[in-house]
Amino acid sequence: MFPWAVPAILKKLSVNMFNTFIARMGYKATSAVLIVALFFWLSGLPSWIGLAEAVSLINVSDTLQDSAPSNPANNTIVFNTPTGVANGGAVTIAFQSGFNLASIVFSDIDVATTSGEFSLAADCTGSEMASAAVVSQDLIITFCSGDGGLLQASATATIKIGTNATFQTTGVNRIVNPSTIGSYVLFATAGIDVAEFRVAIVNNVTVTASVSTSFTFVIKGLATSTAVNGDTTTGSTSPNIINFSTTTPGSAKVMGQQLEVTTNAVHGFIVTVQENQNLLSSSGADIDLFKDGAMTAIPIAWASPAGILDAEETYGHFGVTSDDADLNGGEFSGTTYAGNFSATNTPRQVFSHAGPSDGTTQNKGMAKVAYKLEISALQEAAPDYTNTLTYVATPTF
Repeated sequence: MFPWAVPAILKKLSVNMFNTFIARMGYKATSAVLIVALFFWLSGLPSWIGLAEAVSLINVSDTLQDSAPSNPANNTIVFNTPTGVANGGAVTIAFQSGFNLASIVFSDIDVATTSGEFSLAADCTGSEMASAAVVSQDLIITFCSGDGGLLQASATATIKIGTNATFQTTGVNRIVNPSTIGSYVLFATAGIDVAEFRVAIVNNVTVTASVSTSFTFVIKGLATSTAVNGDTTTGSTSPNIINFSTTTPGSAKVMGQQLEVTTNAVHGFIVTVQENQNLLSSSGADIDLFKDGAMTAIPIAWASPAGILDAEETYGHFGVTSDDADLNGGEFSGTTYAGNFSATNTPRQVFSHAGPSDGTTQNKGMAKVAYKLEISALQEAAPDYTNTLTYVATPTF
């Protein structure tokens, strides 16, 4: 029977009885205690007597890095404690059976409030503000007596467990999720405040998609007076014609083209160039590749042909440069030219990028190449020197 079910008259009689018993001091102490207890039960405790009462924690959550069964996961537990936790008190997080906490040690744990982090150790023998230990399925955080650690009333606390704990050292071990999908209960106790909360263990979702490949390679002509890797074009070109016209000894000519690549190839692309033959006339005379027929592989500064009598490879030469600044580590930097793009050479790289490209961004989707021609006075006369340049753009998906 609860107090509020006792008739008022009975309560009044009981109070009168209590007064009578008190007046008779001959009763035993035990009887007096029982009577006092009966009185308090019937009439309620005086206002000056208080009892500690547990309050529910607020905004309690555990965010898992990975919610798949049997996977190790970082845990981030957050809660607000209305009453607080005094120095010497503790916070306990109880994990339901199925979670494996066996590898967790204090260095895998961070504890913090909005006012800062707490220094942690395995126990309270040192000067750290709190200890952190796992006992069976419980993580117990104890605020070491005398070392300053506590949670103020209405404080919000954050507990990180796993590799997300980085305050003193970076955590190594993570809690392993249960092997069965479902909703799992966790209990939190902070001082006298308590809460029950849950996490869900679910299978990962495999997402698949397909993206069609795309690739566009465009060659454009360049106008006269266009800068290309420190040189300036002396004439204009079209996408399929480079006409050096009549050349004179000792006066180099520079002609260029713009290369544009647009692709979604994950590993990017490479553009190469190769000539089908030296610049060749119908009479059989030719103009060799830079420098003096040596077909220079490592780009060097331009040099005029040597013009040595009876060494026809020194009568004139023809070379290539590129303004792709990061091509092969920037090999064309400093206004340099190469000559290894003959029909007998491996095709010469003049442009590349290691990922998708947009066709407009310098060094990534767009670059300019220039060809330089210079002859000496010994270069054989002919009106019809010609060759064919072949560009090949290769994407890698």
